[in-house]
Amino acid sequence: MKKTLYLKFLLAYLIFGCFGFVVVATFSSNLTTEHVKRESAETLYKEATLISQTYASKLYNNQITLESATEQFKALSTYMSCSIWLVNPSGTVVINSAENVDVNNPKVISDFDPSVTLDSYYTVGDFFGEFSDEMLSVFTPITINYKIKGYVIIHKPMEDIYESSNSILNITYVTLVLLILLSLIILIFFTEIFYVPLKKIIEATEQFASGNMHYEIPVESNDELGHLSATLNYMASEVAKSEDNQKKFVANVSHDFRSPLTSIKGYLEAMIDGTIPPELYEKYLTIVLNETERLTKLTNSLLTLNNLNMKGMVLEKTDFDMNEVIRNTAATFEGICQQKQIMISLILTGETMFVNADMSKIQQVLYNLMDNALKFSHNDSTITIETRSKNGKLFVSVKDEGIGIPKDSLKFIFDRFYKTDLSRGKDKKGTGLGLSITKEIIHSHGEHINVISTEGVGTEFIFTLPEVEMEDEI
Repeated sequence: MKKTLYLKFLLAYLIFGCFGFVVVATFSSNLTTEHVKRESAETLYKEATLISQTYASKLYNNQITLESATEQFKALSTYMSCSIWLVNPSGTVVINSAENVDVNNPKVISDFDPSVTLDSYYTVGDFFGEFSDEMLSVFTPITINYKIKGYVIIHKPMEDIYESSNSILNITYVTLVLLILLSLIILIFFTEIFYVPLKKIIEATEQFASGNMHYEIPVESNDELGHLSATLNYMASEVAKSEDNQKKFVANVSHDFRSPLTSIKGYLEAMIDGTIPPELYEKYLTIVLNETERLTKLTNSLLTLNNLNMKGMVLEKTDFDMNEVIRNTAATFEGICQQKQIMISLILTGETMFVNADMSKIQQVLYNLMDNALKFSHNDSTITIETRSKNGKLFVSVKDEGIGIPKDSLKFIFDRFYKTDLSRGKDKKGTGLGLSITKEIIHSHGEHINVISTEGVGTEFIFTLPEVEMEDEI
């Protein structure tokens, strides 16, 4: 049988209850009885001392008669619910409050020994065989002129002591039952507040382990368990999203590889079987070459993205002039700009602007952003590259006057292979990885990249780089 945490708590609860009753029935019972016995003996000793100093002393000093002393003893006996004796050192019973004493033939206690109390002032037992039941007997000497004339002895049945002890124990038992009931309430509270949510979390982890990452933990408390549940739900959603992205990634890669391969295979087969005549070979071989370049570009992009995603990627950071990098990158697009009659406007801060970054990767970022801007810009438009310095950061902006990005697509543009519906017609050779690579490069530098776009108006990408202090430039 599988032992669960809840069963362990139940077992601990039952053990607590059983041990509680055992302790009360044995240890607490003995302590309570002993306490009541000592309290009763102390009270009786005070009464016996008072009697020995008053009625008993007066009797031995002939200040009162035996009959008068006997009446007083009986009255006190009735009041105290005890038996009071006056006994001579020889063991002769002079007064017995429970019965009349025959003066001519008094009772003599055999083997009477006042030292039976040892270091105490009371003893428990049948009092030298005088009682059939167990009694608590308290001794007090009657001293006159420094001589012991007799003893006042008060007897109280131990049954009365046990009854008093049991009444106290009953209160203890009731208290224990209330504590057990209270602990039961706590156990129920624990079950609802802790165990049930924990069981749901365990069930959810089993679902996650089986591959069901879309399972959601139904725990909505605001405590640590609720936070744990929310964290696990978020983790599962991220894992599910990652799996979906992985499937989408594989599908996109397969599609982007299949299309050019199918085209290459088709043209080559047509050349072999004679469908394409020799005089057209150059035309179709050019198409095949373009498709192979497309495959090479896609492969290189995938390798670049994979390297950027690797943990511990080493950046070759140096201090370089960002203005010069921008001018050189813009110059590489001069031919395309002339064909489309697009002007590149540079609005740069200062003659030089030094930053600390990996120059080759930042060149790739600029190239990707400018390539995108040229693809989606209208003829006779302007692409503006601007830099602004603020709070130790250099803000680099690449802005076009092209088709823009739909509002619903803005949050997806950095995803791998993503293309908007507007861009598919203008970017037939694109892989959909350029912006993903751009984002990974900027994030690997610990910086940020943002996009602002209005459909039909244009798009602006802005990224940041850390500036280098002027004294570091010298």
